[in-house]
Amino acid sequence: MEVRSLLGAIALWAGLAGAASAAVVVIADSSAANCSRAALEKRADDASLQFCNDAIGLGGLNRDDLTRTYVNRGAVLMNRHDYDAARADLEHVIQLDPTVGDAWMDRGAINIIERHYAEGIADTTKGLALGVSEPAKAYFNRAVAYEGIDDEKSAYLDYQQALALKPDWEAPKRELLRFTVTRR
Repeated sequence: MEVRSLLGAIALWAGLAGAASAAVVVIADSSAANCSRAALEKRADDASLQFCNDAIGLGGLNRDDLTRTYVNRGAVLMNRHDYDAARADLEHVIQLDPTVGDAWMDRGAINIIERHYAEGIADTTKGLALGVSEPAKAYFNRAVAYEGIDDEKSAYLDYQQALALKPDWEAPKRELLRFTVTRR
């Protein structure tokens, strides 16, 4: 099977940063819960960031809630387009607990946004292997990265997987329309 994108070069999907980031639920204290809600709702306002900062700064979170709160703050920072700070939070999570798939996925998203496609593919693949909260988004992001390195077949397959996991999501449907598939 040969897969070709109808648009030779890709432009990063405008919504990648917002759509790519994963958020995880934290129930512990109210600041951590508010930070979790902010990340899930893809907010980028100062109050949302402050909830996250307070939750981390006040202490008292167990290790799991602390790592989740760092992932959530990373998502809020990504929504704010502060990729350096988001990367720092995600790398902190990976150091604390390298089994948190969402941290790898979100770091992969940052790499893809910054056009470091090979690193984005590696991080996203690792996140998928560990388990992520939103695998459809991980496959979509990785598809964008595969297009960035001109691997149209892998991109096509990942867009298909994203759509299979989330059939009502328009983004992979739209991307798949750009491809033609021929059999050899």
